[in-house]
Amino acid sequence: MSEEEVSHKEDLKEELVVSQASAESAEKPAAPASSGSGGNDDKRRQKRRRFQQQRRQDYQNQKHGNGRRSHEPHTGALENSGGHAQSAPVKREILANVNAEEVRIAILENGKLVELFWERKNQQNLVGNIYKGVIENVLPGISSAFINIGYDKNAYLYISDVVGDKNAGIESILKKNQPVMIQVAKEAIGTKGMKVTMAVSLPGRYVVFTPFENFAGVSKNIENSDERARLSALMQGFVSGILGGKGLVARTEAEGIAADELEREARYLLSLWEDIQKKMESEPAPALLHKDLDLTLQVARDILSEDVSIFLCDNKEACDRLSEFIDKISPELKKRIQFYDGKTPIFKAFKIEEGIEKMRKPVVSLPNGGSIVIQEAESLCAIDVNTGRFTGSKSQEETVTQTNVEAAKEVAHQLRLRNIGGIIVVDFIDMKKASNRNKVMDAFAAALKGDRAKIRILPITRLGLIELTRERKRESTVKLITQECRECHGSGRVLSEETMRIKIQEEVLDMTRGRPGGHVRVCVHPLISESLKSKQAMIEKNIQRSIKIESSPAIPLEDYRIVLE
Repeated sequence: MSEEEVSHKEDLKEELVVSQASAESAEKPAAPASSGSGGNDDKRRQKRRRFQQQRRQDYQNQKHGNGRRSHEPHTGALENSGGHAQSAPVKREILANVNAEEVRIAILENGKLVELFWERKNQQNLVGNIYKGVIENVLPGISSAFINIGYDKNAYLYISDVVGDKNAGIESILKKNQPVMIQVAKEAIGTKGMKVTMAVSLPGRYVVFTPFENFAGVSKNIENSDERARLSALMQGFVSGILGGKGLVARTEAEGIAADELEREARYLLSLWEDIQKKMESEPAPALLHKDLDLTLQVARDILSEDVSIFLCDNKEACDRLSEFIDKISPELKKRIQFYDGKTPIFKAFKIEEGIEKMRKPVVSLPNGGSIVIQEAESLCAIDVNTGRFTGSKSQEETVTQTNVEAAKEVAHQLRLRNIGGIIVVDFIDMKKASNRNKVMDAFAAALKGDRAKIRILPITRLGLIELTRERKRESTVKLITQECRECHGSGRVLSEETMRIKIQEEVLDMTRGRPGGHVRVCVHPLISESLKSKQAMIEKNIQRSIKIESSPAIPLEDYRIVLE
């Protein structure tokens, strides 16, 4: 079983990174404020904001001297990653390109494109949606069930994602035609249907509500022990009190947030869950019970923070909705939402289009002259590291190590940028010294810390191989924007000009049965015709006939037409 098939419960206890929330929360993203006069509400709001800002500043000073709090998204379990010094604060920017056909959101760190979110109107994101489905098949042999939720392909439910006694066997928990509530955990990729879970979770900005868990937790990205203790006590109080034993986990952004604000969000998520339960009882299956936020609001909820200097959007309507949404959940960040009205398209003005174009190329150059080659398959990605023209100034071992360290950083960047998931194998250049291999391993683990996806990495081998798995919820960006080549059928290679020449000769000899004399007319693709014309004398000698070579761009590279005259 792949690393992606870990249980939903364990994932939640490590860190809640699955972005699921209600589309309704775009209209009511926070719980209703308590009744009272408008003036009193404003005073309480201002007081709460000052309290939050002061508490955040206190913890920032404790962690980084007087610097800003470093934003450290979840990376999952990194085995043998070693310790790392804290990095300098990163300047983050969010750019949103919203139009009638698609939504594209770019994340920049220190001016460099590091992450890209892409959603098309005809391919809506389903991750986080909650459905009432019907069990179509239960397969004990693979401990799985297939559920009809209203799409062409049935959804896939593994035993680890079932709510109930997993030791009893899936066939004793689920029965055919049984209605069930499920949540989409991973979109359909390739020939595989979407992966779903019965362990539903509802995230807000500060907490994640887990109705089928009796668990109170705190994000492991919150390192301050006093703050962890405060949040843990609050979460346990909410679970045993207002939530009636249902689970709650504090997200990273809960650090420094006042108790009444956290309680307000927990109450809202509880009311949202009650609405979902009512729909579950009344709606006929299959039915959508709860729709996730659209992409722009998801990014605003999960990524926009004090570490983001600006969220620039080129669509006025979307920008207004963003401002309204942020005003309700984090009013102190509202000023960072700005409308881009420049004449040059936003992605072109900030050179994002150039980055997207480069992303299609399998070869990525390194600063020192080396390169990495990325080859994606359906469930595995192989990445090869080459020294290229870099020779270094010292020993070969140092040159190789330096290239590998640079490659490790770039591989981590490309995995995040291209959204490559599943099993990944990186073939670094061989290093003789174990200390150098550890140095590359540490550099790779440190570079992966900026990735929000859950990642599990195995130790580097003597041959320089590193194997890892990266959480995959949707297909990679390259596969989203490209399709299989009709010429090479996805292999990336076509028949060589020499192979085409020999094939044509053999077919002519077969058609003429080796009889000499006469004329032959051959029509091929222009690229092939140039090669054939350069060897026309050899071809005429081999087939013992005169030949006329014609070209037509309408003929595929591997095709040709032969006419005997």
